[in-house]
Amino acid sequence: MTNTTVQDELSAESSTTKRIFICGSALRGQPDHGNLGDAQFIRAAKTLPLYRLHAAHDGWHPAIYEVAEGGISIPGEVYELTMKDFDDLASSEPPDMYPSDIVLEDGEVLTAFLYPRELVEKYSWPDISDLGAWATYKASLAEASLP
Repeated sequence: MTNTTVQDELSAESSTTKRIFICGSALRGQPDHGNLGDAQFIRAAKTLPLYRLHAAHDGWHPAIYEVAEGGISIPGEVYELTMKDFDDLASSEPPDMYPSDIVLEDGEVLTAFLYPRELVEKYSWPDISDLGAWATYKASLAEASLP
């Protein structure tokens, strides 16, 4: 018989799952939502205003990066994934995106997929921060294409 505490069980669970912040094409209602596998939706959330949001590769995916000033608060969703689902998601992300810590409005630190600012600037991808959210940007494109 093994003696386990609640803390032991929580530690075991946290080593097999990971909470992430999603703010782009894997949001609910967006085309890549299926890339989250069996992830559990936890809640809607926003980052602290420490980031800029760009449309990379002709709007194929968002590119966010941290800034010292002039950042916005990016809305998104928090999910809990198994480590397998996290690895699958990471392998499906566009080239050059990388997992990094981000800070939510409530101070929680989670993993999100960021993009190197140097590449955003190199390719002059449009800054869509004024729209406030990836879904808003995608909706504006759809609206603009209507006759």
